[in-house]
Amino acid sequence: MADSTESQTAPPAGPGGASPDETYLERRTLRRGSAGPLLLTGLGVAYVVSGDFSGWNNGLAQGGFGGLAIAAVLMGLMYTCLVFALAELASILPTAGGGYGFARRALGTWGGFLTGTAILIEYVLAPAAISIFIGDYVESLGLFGLHSSWPVYLACFVIFIGIHLWGVGEALRFSLIVTAIAVAAIVVFAVAALTDFHVDTLNDIPVKAGAFGANSWLPFGILGIWAAFPFGMWFFLGVEGVPLAAEETKDPARSLPRAMAAAMGILLLLALITFVAATGARGSAAIQSVGDPLVQALQPHGKPTTVGRVVNYAGLAGLVASFFSLIFAGSRQLFALSRAGYLPRFLSLTSRRKAPYLGLLVPGALGFALAAATGDGARMLNVAVFGATISYALMALSHIVLRRREPGLHRPYRTPGGMLTSSVAFVLACSALVATFLVDKDAAFIALGVYAVALAYFAFYSRHRLVAAAPEEEFAALAAAEAELERA
Repeated sequence: MADSTESQTAPPAGPGGASPDETYLERRTLRRGSAGPLLLTGLGVAYVVSGDFSGWNNGLAQGGFGGLAIAAVLMGLMYTCLVFALAELASILPTAGGGYGFARRALGTWGGFLTGTAILIEYVLAPAAISIFIGDYVESLGLFGLHSSWPVYLACFVIFIGIHLWGVGEALRFSLIVTAIAVAAIVVFAVAALTDFHVDTLNDIPVKAGAFGANSWLPFGILGIWAAFPFGMWFFLGVEGVPLAAEETKDPARSLPRAMAAAMGILLLLALITFVAATGARGSAAIQSVGDPLVQALQPHGKPTTVGRVVNYAGLAGLVASFFSLIFAGSRQLFALSRAGYLPRFLSLTSRRKAPYLGLLVPGALGFALAAATGDGARMLNVAVFGATISYALMALSHIVLRRREPGLHRPYRTPGGMLTSSVAFVLACSALVATFLVDKDAAFIALGVYAVALAYFAFYSRHRLVAAAPEEEFAALAAAEAELERA
């Protein structure tokens, strides 16, 4: 896609001697320097950690142990390659736009909007889904005497959005503490589960008759590997959101690549020990469809254990960590798109504490309404996964395009392997996108419907009202000006 030449408008005039651009951006400023490498690493793990406690195990019902294992390895490779590519892009353009900003420079306004919308689908629907899972956990644990989950959904959005409104530094420190609890519980689980490890239980799912290439390790055949892709993603889904904290980061060009690499390393290790320990302790067949696979893996005879109870409560902490951090990511992507005029500009206004309050409240209200009205967390997560895979493909493509078109662009960090790395991420992301249709066609078409509405809004309205002073737009305009000079 070529860079767009559509008209861009200036913000309304400001009071006194301030220029319109200065006044506009002053009302849309985040708190800078609030996050260092440790908080950013914690943020990257927090996005994902709930996926270690539940969800991934449904891939066993699609591919068996071998199919999910291969899918998880391939998705781990995809995320690792994507993280390295995004680390380079984030060092070039450290703004709250994240993926939208990268695609805006590489693929033009349409590419930027397509990418930003896909990211929003992921980060608005995933918290809604996780709030439902939190409600299920609270109810199953008998906490607070609740028998209806909607009060839990409401409490989640009100309390945790409130912490975000308090300030980004406080929010990220809270996220780090809750994430540390969840990670410690996974380590405790792994130690307990591995003491009762049995190799013969890994492949105990019956072989499906007639499935091409089916055997005891691949009971659903070769196609089962592909169908398990979306569940292999659950070990890593969301880690790509770290660059959305760029404008609130100390020395982002250095901190973001380090934090992203560290978070990805931790997540790869957690995925390995969780997957192997859970299936080896209880068996693939026993945990393939349960909501609490780690807890079930620790009670082979159906009798609760002390360690199982600890892991059960820690699973709630993991859900809270992911819910909390995904709200952060969604608000920052919405803030950046709104600030640049792709979405209504009022959504990017920030409070005196430099929090994008409408960017937090509006998605929060939407998420609560969806959770309370449907109660279908699995379907919403599948929609989120569909949006995520689109954004991955477009962000990887952005890295390839910028490497080819602007090889001389200043890159404080360079992706190991260069375009080969991002090409691997692109191919695997496209494969994962197609795999979502194998798992939940309805979710895929729901996501496409949301996309169609958003694209209509952009095509007929907002693309003619973009704000040239927004950082991501200025960055793209600079590239267009440099290209014009070269042609002159």
